[in-house]
Amino acid sequence: MGVHLGLIGGIGPAATEYYYRQLVASHTRAGHRLELTIAHADVNELLQNLRMDARQVQAHIFRDIAYRLQAGGADVVAITSIAGHFCLREFEAVSPIPVVDALDAIRHELLRRSVRTVGVLGTEAAMTSQLFGGLEGFDVRVPAAEMAGRTDREYVTMARTGRASDAQRAFFIEAGHALHEAGAEVVLLAGTDLFLAFDGRDCGVTTLDCAAIHVNALTAVSMSSASST
Repeated sequence: MGVHLGLIGGIGPAATEYYYRQLVASHTRAGHRLELTIAHADVNELLQNLRMDARQVQAHIFRDIAYRLQAGGADVVAITSIAGHFCLREFEAVSPIPVVDALDAIRHELLRRSVRTVGVLGTEAAMTSQLFGGLEGFDVRVPAAEMAGRTDREYVTMARTGRASDAQRAFFIEAGHALHEAGAEVVLLAGTDLFLAFDGRDCGVTTLDCAAIHVNALTAVSMSSASST
């Protein structure tokens, strides 16, 4: 039996479903049993704390959820939101079980691909130094001020509704092209709900889905433990 994965979900619901479906698929392909528990977090509460940069407050909310996941059998915990990683270090310090970090997995994938110039699409927090601005060794590009503001607004709306309109898809693809024209070799889809807009579409820009990278990291944690037990 492998590691029992604990997911902090609900932020937003579509992203949680994405993680669940992808983890089921990866374990089915490998012929491994998936041990998984999901606990719900409130997206509006997260967004409020994100806007206020209330890292300790959100970290303790995540801590309480992690305790519930641990009680349900989880060995590790992961936040199914890139923006939710704004309090990652604070959460790691208080979590009762190890945290599977999406940001570390993303850094490793960029290094593996020998990428140097990276564009970032997501929430305001994801597009600032709070998350990706401090990627040592990488030149990080973000949308210009006006487009950055709209990117954040459109993303939050999409995450809350769990769907992307045709207009939102067109906007995010336009924003990706703008980053590519600004020199980005790869555009990070640095919001777990951005799969709703891109959904594997060929938009003429090389993208890297951060949620997919995180799912791969979670699968590796589960599989490595499964093979060693």
